[in-house]
Amino acid sequence: MAEYHLKTPISEEEIRKLRVEDVVYITGRVITARDQAHRRAVAYYEEGRELPVKFEGNVLYHCGPIVSKEGEEWRVISAGPTTSTRMEYIEHKFIEYFRPRVIVGKGGMKEKTLEALGKYGAVYTIFPGGLGALAAKSIDRVVGVEWIDLGTPEALWILEVKNFGPLIVTMDTHGNSIHQEMERKASQNLENILSRL
Repeated sequence: MAEYHLKTPISEEEIRKLRVEDVVYITGRVITARDQAHRRAVAYYEEGRELPVKFEGNVLYHCGPIVSKEGEEWRVISAGPTTSTRMEYIEHKFIEYFRPRVIVGKGGMKEKTLEALGKYGAVYTIFPGGLGALAAKSIDRVVGVEWIDLGTPEALWILEVKNFGPLIVTMDTHGNSIHQEMERKASQNLENILSRL
């Protein structure tokens, strides 16, 4: 296990050095996107339309932040992760089309995403659940917001962060997934228990 401090834009070479259980801190640009933003972004790409933000080299955060507007400025009050498996059906396309280097979420993802991480050079990381206020402390400012018509949680929030973390790498570019390993062990334990009944 190693600790890395990465600054966006992050290169593919930097990402391919990471292994599961490594701890990462991010300084630079983080962009939130949940279910509806994923669907719209992929549709835009397939229709030949440009996105209002650039994910390549940046961090994709599965998050619907709690925000408040003070005058003309937005402030993030809480920014905890949302469950990532909801995006599994589309995440592989998102990685292929937009090339984010770090994905941050909760709960892990599955085989299609794991394959895309290895092919296009990205990692999946988890931010500890229940610590949304701590995550917000790492946010220096809200750079902007796009697609606010989707609603506050589903919009694309462009955030400038400093030492955002700890993020734990749970899926890497080398085909390793802590989530798959845990599922395998749980299944094996269940078989052992049932065989004794």
